Amino acid sequence: MPTIEAMKILIVEDEPKTGDYVRQGLAEAGFVADLVRDGVDGLHHGLTEDYDLVILDVMLPGLDGWRILQGLRKAGMQMPVLFLTARDHVEDRVKGLELGADDYLVKPFAFSELLARVRTLLRRGKAKEPEVLQAADLELDLLRRRVKRAGRRIDLTAKEFALLELLLRRQGEVLPRSLIASQVWDMNFDSDTNVIEVAVRRLRSKVDDEFDTKLIRTVRGMGYVLEVPERA
Repeated sequence: MPTIEAMKILIVEDEPKTGDYVRQGLAEAGFVADLVRDGVDGLHHGLTEDYDLVILDVMLPGLDGWRILQGLRKAGMQMPVLFLTARDHVEDRVKGLELGADDYLVKPFAFSELLARVRTLLRRGKAKEPEVLQAADLELDLLRRRVKRAGRRIDLTAKEFALLELLLRRQGEVLPRSLIASQVWDMNFDSDTNVIEVAVRRLRSKVDDEFDTKLIRTVRGMGYVLEVPERA
């Protein structure tokens, strides 16, 4: 099994500065990064070479990112795909995920966040999507949209469910407020708003407050993390 340092990433990006910036950053992080600047070449590379991950823009000459993704999935290529695009509408994000993308990051972006997402996707690899996410006695059923803790049903709003799903998928990672805002609320994080703090507080009241083992905690100045304490 290749080490992360040997992993190959395909970048399909027609904006020269962005493409060169991402390729250089990934190379400095130890990855083998290939850059192509149009959709036809992007699909050809994705189908004929062995990549561990693909980073796709949506608006590309030749073929757009949607069609590249469809072509890869139709051919049975299951490498993770991350959309990196200025298209920030909810409908675009939903379309990408429904076509089989694994993540979606809106421009402008911080390279540190892109790198974190790349590493997360590579760790996840080509594993089959789980039907149930779990931490200790907390279970989130993705198909039935149900949450249980210690066998007890917990009713969540749609946003609370999405927030818990994100925390469980990135279990053990400290998630910054900016990432939570973009993934759950489809918005750029505004330091003046307390919507995330309120949502986390409400989620804790439902999944943590009545149980001895607390799973969600605040990392001051950084964000939030869901993890099982070692003593549990």
